[in-house]
Amino acid sequence: MRRIAILVAALFSFSGTAQAQMVRAQDPSSVVRALQGAGYKAEMTKDESGDPLIRSTSSGSNFAIFFFGCTKNVDCRTIQFFAGYDRDKSPSLSQMNDWNSRKRFGRAYVSDKGAARIEMDVDLDDGGISTKLFEDNLEFWVLLMAQFEKHIDG
Repeated sequence: MRRIAILVAALFSFSGTAQAQMVRAQDPSSVVRALQGAGYKAEMTKDESGDPLIRSTSSGSNFAIFFFGCTKNVDCRTIQFFAGYDRDKSPSLSQMNDWNSRKRFGRAYVSDKGAARIEMDVDLDDGGISTKLFEDNLEFWVLLMAQFEKHIDG
């Protein structure tokens, strides 16, 4: 009986540790910790509707992480990496179509004011993702941002 109690306690301890290491949209601070753990700044704020919003930078370019599928501004389901670029000259529709036809991730568009935009969604529902997988998505996002900047400036 004592062995069973020890086993159950160990399982609960492991489960809590595993849960704490997951990056979850339901816990925006876990996204902040993952960003900071990867060496990025992370400023937690709120968007216009009151949902969580994180601001960060990479190589001098600003980006944001929006939270979606929230219930009353908490208990969110997904996140979206977002970056916008106001340039002297708006990118052409051809440039945006070229990007979207060649890239599987990081959809691009031009805002109604002519600014280039890029977004990448990450599903964190049903328990989230590991910190390692989040960091992999973050590295991919940073690479996409750099490629997109070259694309719209080229």
